[in-house]
Amino acid sequence: MVAAEECRSDSVSLKGDWGSARFSVEVADDPAEQAQGLMHRTSMPMGAGMYFVNERPRSTSFWMRNTLIPLDMLFIDAQGVVKHIHHNAIPLDETPIPGGDDILTVLEINGGLAARLGIKVGSFARHPAHQSYAPAWPC
Repeated sequence: MVAAEECRSDSVSLKGDWGSARFSVEVADDPAEQAQGLMHRTSMPMGAGMYFVNERPRSTSFWMRNTLIPLDMLFIDAQGVVKHIHHNAIPLDETPIPGGDDILTVLEINGGLAARLGIKVGSFARHPAHQSYAPAWPC
């Protein structure tokens, strides 16, 4: 997590009344990358994550099939507003985790980190994927 506010495709910045954070991310923006996600990984650095980018805003749901680490999932609309947070998704659980309608992106970070940092629904995300949708926090 870095204080610099440069808008880059390999990082996602978040801010809200709780403060701010920046994560280095792998972008999953095609069906094969999205299907693989973070499956089979045994760890992930604290300042890292995976950013799933839908082709367009849509109803979005995830599960934890073959995912070995607990994750927080931040479901974000096209304007970059966090609409739902699923805390501590259970490794290997195949129960669907609905994120809501009109979701453009999903940020997966280590389980428990969103609560520890104070990230809340209504926080703003900054990433180039939101630029064509009149983002709340533009690049």
